[in-house]
Amino acid sequence: MTTLEQPLVKAVGPKAAKKLAALDLETAGDLLRHYPRRYAQRGELTDLDSLAEGEYVTVMAEVEKVQGRRITRKPGYILEVTVTDGSGRLTLTFFGKGAHIPERDLPPGTRGLFAGKVTFYRSGRGVKRQLVHPEYKAVAGDSADAAREFAEELIPVYPATKGLTSWQIADCVRLILDGADLGADSLPDKLRKRHRLIGLAKAYHGIHRPQDMDEAWRARRRLKWDEAFVLQTALAQRRRASAELAATPRPAGEKGLLAAFDARLPFELTEGQREVGAEIAADLARTHPMHRLLQGDVGAGKTVVGLRAMLQVVDAGGQAALLAPTEVLAQQHHRSIVAMLGPLAQGGQLGGADDATRVALLTGSQGAKARREGLLDAASGAAGIVVGTHALLQEHVQFADLGLVVIDEQHRFGVEQRDALREKATGGRPHVLVMTATPIPRTVAMTVYGDLDTSALTQLPAGRSPIATHVVPAGNRAYWDRSWQRIREEAGQGRQAYVVCPRIGDEEGEPPPDASEEEARRPPLAVLDVAPKLTEGPLHGLRLGVLHGRMHPDEKDAVMRSFAAAELDVLVATTVIEVGVDVPNSTVMVVMDADRFGVSQLHQLRGRVGRGRHAGLCLLVTEAAEESKARERLDAVASTLDGFELSRLDLEQRREGDVLGESQSGRRSSLRLLTLLKDEDIIREARTEATALVDADPELREHPALAAELAALLDEERAEYLEKA
Repeated sequence: MTTLEQPLVKAVGPKAAKKLAALDLETAGDLLRHYPRRYAQRGELTDLDSLAEGEYVTVMAEVEKVQGRRITRKPGYILEVTVTDGSGRLTLTFFGKGAHIPERDLPPGTRGLFAGKVTFYRSGRGVKRQLVHPEYKAVAGDSADAAREFAEELIPVYPATKGLTSWQIADCVRLILDGADLGADSLPDKLRKRHRLIGLAKAYHGIHRPQDMDEAWRARRRLKWDEAFVLQTALAQRRRASAELAATPRPAGEKGLLAAFDARLPFELTEGQREVGAEIAADLARTHPMHRLLQGDVGAGKTVVGLRAMLQVVDAGGQAALLAPTEVLAQQHHRSIVAMLGPLAQGGQLGGADDATRVALLTGSQGAKARREGLLDAASGAAGIVVGTHALLQEHVQFADLGLVVIDEQHRFGVEQRDALREKATGGRPHVLVMTATPIPRTVAMTVYGDLDTSALTQLPAGRSPIATHVVPAGNRAYWDRSWQRIREEAGQGRQAYVVCPRIGDEEGEPPPDASEEEARRPPLAVLDVAPKLTEGPLHGLRLGVLHGRMHPDEKDAVMRSFAAAELDVLVATTVIEVGVDVPNSTVMVVMDADRFGVSQLHQLRGRVGRGRHAGLCLLVTEAAEESKARERLDAVASTLDGFELSRLDLEQRREGDVLGESQSGRRSSLRLLTLLKDEDIIREARTEATALVDADPELREHPALAAELAALLDEERAEYLEKA
C-alpha cells in the first residue's frame, strides 16, 4: 500500500521521481493532487471524406500503402502511411527515427484507429489531408464497440515540463492510484451528505481516470470543497484566536478632535462614509483588534474616513500611524491632513486649538533635524498622527501608545513589513485599517476567503466630475495629434495635464520579463526621452515638469508643489503619481504605452484627473493590435469607471496568488482547483461550515483527519505567515 506521505522515489522509482521533482512533486500525495488541466477526447469516428482542417478526429481505416524515404536534411527519414475507409484517403506522416516503429506496426491490410489533428498539405500535386504523428491503435476486425470506446475515452492532460510528458505523468498516477491508502476522509460525513459530495477515493479516481465528464465534474467539485474547507478552517481558527487577543479599546467621545474636525468640514459626508465610519468606530471601541479592509473606488473619500478613525484613537489617548508606499504619497498625505485639520494639527504652536495634536512626517530621505523632530514627536506622544513610508518600520522608530495602523494601498507592503509596524504597539495589538482603491487579486481573495472584515465605499462625494477614457492607437496620426491638441486646449483655459510613461530612462532599456514578442521589439517609453520631445514638439511653449523615482525627495516635493500651485502646465511622470496625488485643477492624462500597465494601475492613474469641478479625460495610447489581449484589457478599462468591476477583470487575468504564501498574484498557489471568481458559492458555504465546526470544536479533537490535513497544509512557515497576515 502506498500512503500519501510516501516519497515518490519509493512509489514510482528514482528515474520518474527525479523528473517529477521538476514540478515540485515529492510525495505520492503531491502527485495525486497534481490534477489534470483538461481532458482530451480523441474525437468522434469520422469518414475520411468529411474531415475538416484543424479538427481533432479519430478515424477507423485500413492501411493501404506504406512508403518511407530518406532525405539528406533533417529529420533524415519520412514515413507516409496511406489509409482508406473505402470512400476516401488520408495520409499519416511520421518524421525522424521514430518513424520506423509505425512502419513495423502498420503493414498494408492492418485495420486500426488513428487519432490526431487534421492538417492540409499543399504541393504542386494539389492538396492532401494528413495527420502528423497521430496516435494509433490496431484493432481486430470491424469492432464498432472497440472503435467507440477508443474514440470516447477521456485522456487526462496534465501540466507537464521538459522531459516529462503528460502521458508519463498519467502512468505514474496510475501506479499510485491503483494501490493508494488514502486514509480517513477529512470532510465530516454529515457535511458530505448535506452538500452531496462523493468520497475521497471516488474523487481521486474520478478526476484522474473519469469515465465521462460528469464524473470528472463531481470529482472536481468534491476536491474544491477539500481546499476551501481546510483553508476556511484555518482562517476560522485564526479569527477565533484574534478575537481572544487583547487590544486597548478606543471608544468615540462626544467632544474632542473628531467632533471639531466634523464641524469644520466644508462638505457633507456621504451616506456611505457615515455608515463605514460607524462600523470602524464600533470596531475601535472593542477589546480585540480590528482588522478591516476599506475598499473604495478612486475618489470615494477613503482618506477622510481613515482620518476620522485616527482622530477617534487620538481622542481616546492613543496614536495612529499612516503607512504610505511612496515618499510622494506620504508627503501628499501629510500636507492634506494638516490642511484639513488646520489649527487642530498645530499642537503646542501659536494659533493652535486648545486640544490640538501634531501630525509628524517620517521618510527615509529627511534631513537630520526634521527626522529628529518627527522621531521625538512620535516617541513622546506629542504627534497623535504619524505619517510615513517604510521608514516607520525601522527599529529606532518608537511610539508612546500606538493604537491604530492605517495602511494605504496595502498591496505595496509585504506581510513582514506590516507586522513590523504592528509590533511597535504596547499593551496589546493595535487596530488595523487597510485601504485600497482597486483591490489586487490577493486582496480580493483574502476578502472572500474570510480573513478580513470589509467595508466598501460605493458613492463618490458630491462635486466629483466624470472621467471619459479613450484608447488611442499610436499608429493613427489624426488621433495622436488630437491628443496633444487637447492638452493645449486645457492649458489654454488654465488647466493642467499629466503624461505618464512606463519607465524613467537612460539605464533601464530592457522591456519587462513578461513582455510579448511584439513589445520586445522596443523598450517601453521613458520619461527622460518623452519630455524633451514634447517640449520641442507638440507641447512647445507649455511649462513642462518631470517627476520620477530617481529624483531626490526634496526635488520631487518641489516639483509636486509647483504643479499643485499651477506653476506647471504638464507633468511628465512615471507611476509615482499613481496613488494619493490630488491636484483638482488637472483635467487630462495621457498614458503612453498603456498596454504596459496593469488594470489596477490604469484605474489608479486616471483617478488623478477630474478631481475638481471640470470633467476629466484619460487617453490610453497603445501600439497593441486591435484584436490582442492587451487591447481587450485597455478597452475594458475605457468602458467602466467601476473599480470593483475592474478588480474582477484583474483577478481573471492574474488570479489570486498564494493566499498562504508570499506571491501577490499569478499562477503560484497552494490552491490547485479553487478559483475565486468561479467558486464563490463553494467558498461561502465552506466558510459557514468551517466557522460552525471550529466554534463547536476549536482544537479539532473530534476531527483528527481534518486536523492532520490542516497540519499538512500549514507548515511552520505558512502558519506564521497566516498569523501575521
